[in-house]
Amino acid sequence: MASSRDAAPPRQMSLFDLIDAAFPSLTGAFTAPSTPAPVARSQPPAAQPPAPAPAPGPRPFDYTHAKADREIRLGDCRVGYLLRRARRKSIGFSIGPDGLAVSAPRWVGIGDIEQALRDKSGWILRKLAEQRERGRRLEAARIEWHDGTSLPYLGETLIVVLDPRATGARLNSDAQALPGVPRLTLHLGLPQSATPEQIRDTVQAWLQREARKLFEARCAHFAQRLGVRVTRMRLSSAQTRWGSASADGSIRLNWRLMHFGLSVIDYVVAHELAHLREMNHSPAFWEVVRSVIPDLEERKAQLRSPVVPLLD
Repeated sequence: MASSRDAAPPRQMSLFDLIDAAFPSLTGAFTAPSTPAPVARSQPPAAQPPAPAPAPGPRPFDYTHAKADREIRLGDCRVGYLLRRARRKSIGFSIGPDGLAVSAPRWVGIGDIEQALRDKSGWILRKLAEQRERGRRLEAARIEWHDGTSLPYLGETLIVVLDPRATGARLNSDAQALPGVPRLTLHLGLPQSATPEQIRDTVQAWLQREARKLFEARCAHFAQRLGVRVTRMRLSSAQTRWGSASADGSIRLNWRLMHFGLSVIDYVVAHELAHLREMNHSPAFWEVVRSVIPDLEERKAQLRSPVVPLLD
């Protein structure tokens, strides 16, 4: 029996010995390299391109008065407003096409004014958004006056044609027009070099003449049915009212109603003539209107839905 001094020193196992022991079936599949692999020299890391900036999310709307002299953040929105000092007892807000205007007594500090704005921030932001949308709708309704421009007329599309052979303005109707193709053309006795102002003025004058003839005919029709007497019918250019009636029997109707279909025009005419019997908006008044316009709610909705083109 050999002594411990004669025992061979324990053999160091390599990685490949461990693999052979663990996976006998793979014996011989791995061979240790005869020479150690050269150690690669360390290289400075290559410069990496900067990471792209994250895509910006939707930015909050900013609302600024045309003459803003102060600014405040309401929620996620930055709001520039015009501050006026006035002889009044409380802080007042007004929102128009120019933006938010604030009127405050001279003795009220800026801190109190800004707190009042924060307290009303929901209402202010909602009205500012409505005003912005109204401005977009108005801009979309603006007409560019040139040969071939179009505008709504009695619920249809009317194409403007510059025709030096025509006299004044002449409406042509093509009953054989293909579906989807406007059948109405308004021929203006103007040269191709006519300015936008000349085209606009000629079209507007023609619309007003047509409005007077149509409105007088519809007033006569509904006056007979309602048993009222119209003493005078005048055209109106009001921006916010389609018509009005006076106790003396005079009626005013907005000539821009010519952009709507006849059913809407009839509703407005009947509405104003009904006031000659009921000078209010009581249930009795609406019964008078409904007696000649049974579907008045539907026609009222049609009056509110479209954007009336800007001819100015």
